[in-house]
Amino acid sequence: MSTITGKTNLVGLLGQPVNHSLSPIMHNAAYEEMGLDWCYVAMPCEGKNLERITQALRYLDYKGLNITIPHKQEVLKACNKLTKIANDIQAVNTLIPEKNNQWIGANTDVEGFLTPLKDHNLIDKNVVILGCGGSARAVVMGLSSLNINKVTIVSRNESTLNVFIKNMSNLLLKKEISIEGINYKKFNVSEHIQEADLIINTTPIGMNSKKIQQENVPLGNEIWDCLSKKTILYDLIYTPRPTKWLKIGQQKNCFTIDGLDMLVEQGAFSIRLWSGFNDIPVQIMKSSAEKHLMV
Repeated sequence: MSTITGKTNLVGLLGQPVNHSLSPIMHNAAYEEMGLDWCYVAMPCEGKNLERITQALRYLDYKGLNITIPHKQEVLKACNKLTKIANDIQAVNTLIPEKNNQWIGANTDVEGFLTPLKDHNLIDKNVVILGCGGSARAVVMGLSSLNINKVTIVSRNESTLNVFIKNMSNLLLKKEISIEGINYKKFNVSEHIQEADLIINTTPIGMNSKKIQQENVPLGNEIWDCLSKKTILYDLIYTPRPTKWLKIGQQKNCFTIDGLDMLVEQGAFSIRLWSGFNDIPVQIMKSSAEKHLMV
């Protein structure tokens, strides 16, 4: 990375946890390649401090912020305006500086999520999504453009799940895609796992972090005995690589996708929004992240 001086512009990431994040590695590699005197830093932030910290960083003239788990919905309160996609799914992962020390909330997760699926035909297919947080909202938004048949949302928090289904129903029903929510603490989801053509883990379960739940496979190990080899497993987690869940899928001869491509692509879209440049060195971003994972 180039030398940081008094003229260096700052951008960064807010979340909890962020010590695992590859974003500083790939962003700073991109800025160096682009000749931008920018520095990207990861900053841990508790939810109770989120609004104050985002405001303080705007006063400090940060050129942009990324928002990650668990703040993608809570950060809506810190935004003066929302882009159409962010408003439709009510989740923000990118803050863009606005006049009068305010922020515009955007969401680049949708484009990032879709990139690894571009070579897969999902027309009239059945999809299962694990989790119903901010990332799941971006996933549903992306799936709505793929002419799938049905989306099943699996979660253990019934109240949050019901709100999610209500909010996402309008989006999917316009595209004639059915949506169903299942509380896996009350109902057996094995049948849905068996029938799924694509299963997406949007939860942090399986991530390398002491602060995440001790459980390291979504829904536990036994449920995945019924996996079909026709099923695509897509884990939004990228560290460890692969996760234990994806290893199970590989043993079942499933096609597996980790979260690195999504991370890189959504990051590249964020840089476009902050810098105004369209030509982003995506491959350098990915290779720098991969090298760091191998250390």
